[in-house]
Amino acid sequence: MRDWSKADWVDPRYNWQPMPVPDMPDRLLIDFATRCNLRCHMCPVWGLEDDDQIDPLKGIMNLDAARKMLDEFTKKQPMVAPSIYGEPLLIPNLREVFTDMKRRGIAIAMNTNGLTLTEDLAEFFCQIKVDSIMFSLDSTTPETLKKVRGVDKLAKIEAAVFRMLRVRGDREHPRVGVSFTTQGTNRHEEQAFVDRWVGVVDVVRMGIVFENGTFPDMIEPPKRVPCAVIYKTMPVHNDGSVRLCCLDGVRATDMGNVFDKGVEAIWHGEEFAKARYYHETAQWDKVPFCKGCNGWAQYEYSEEVKDGLLIRRSPEYSYYNLIDRLDNWTGNLLGGHKPPPDALRGEQNAAQAQDLALP
Repeated sequence: MRDWSKADWVDPRYNWQPMPVPDMPDRLLIDFATRCNLRCHMCPVWGLEDDDQIDPLKGIMNLDAARKMLDEFTKKQPMVAPSIYGEPLLIPNLREVFTDMKRRGIAIAMNTNGLTLTEDLAEFFCQIKVDSIMFSLDSTTPETLKKVRGVDKLAKIEAAVFRMLRVRGDREHPRVGVSFTTQGTNRHEEQAFVDRWVGVVDVVRMGIVFENGTFPDMIEPPKRVPCAVIYKTMPVHNDGSVRLCCLDGVRATDMGNVFDKGVEAIWHGEEFAKARYYHETAQWDKVPFCKGCNGWAQYEYSEEVKDGLLIRRSPEYSYYNLIDRLDNWTGNLLGGHKPPPDALRGEQNAAQAQDLALP
């Protein structure tokens, strides 16, 4: 790992003491296919009004190049989200891509709209033990879904959620959840969404929208700190190019290309080093993409145990986790969360043992 503390862009007045960086990123966000069957207005890519801006971003990742990228992870496997701005169910050769990752011991956490989820595909996800499937719903009525996601096919998406739950049955994987991103057009349905899905799926994720370079509804802690994302996560676009953050849909930042230089060289390269230096020395204006962003606050969680749920809240997200389904939330799938308390896993195991003992 190169020591950047003597680089010519380092100002000695800040007495910079670099924070530790893991050898390789804990999470890879890989856009295997930048294609989507929706045009959600809050999406950094498909929400763009100008098709001329979208067209250069479309593409399909070369699978041989993707395999070479994953081959670099020899000591510890990352968690992989198989999409950033694409719908993962539209990845060509999806079964080949997912099977290859699971053979490597990689945890797969996917977000999907579920519109093309078939019974056969749901069974495939169970058989290869995809770790997590989160369905993006954002509404409790077709009318609101139309405003948020441009379609009114709520019944079809909900049917996909129940199809996945039914096919999985009592198997441990996948972990099945639903998500809701609060914004002006759906805010009135926020509590109804929680009431609708808590206790039905393994986890309900409630978030807030990112727009105009910030999270306008974020309640920030008083002191800004370096964003944890740039120490944990590498977003890789379909052409191998790497951006500083997954929120950079239009490629305003350029950290290098893993297909040319490899993951390790980019992760410990000059562009990431600069961004970390400017974050650690509070020179936010030197990283224009980060200057007005408050996403750095998302990793500070409070925790509550209530009504069979482990509830975790941060300034960006609230998670309602079923205690009875915590066994499928472990390892890299935690994605920056601390593990659930052992006592809660104990309660779950005791309840399972009691069920087995019943005549």
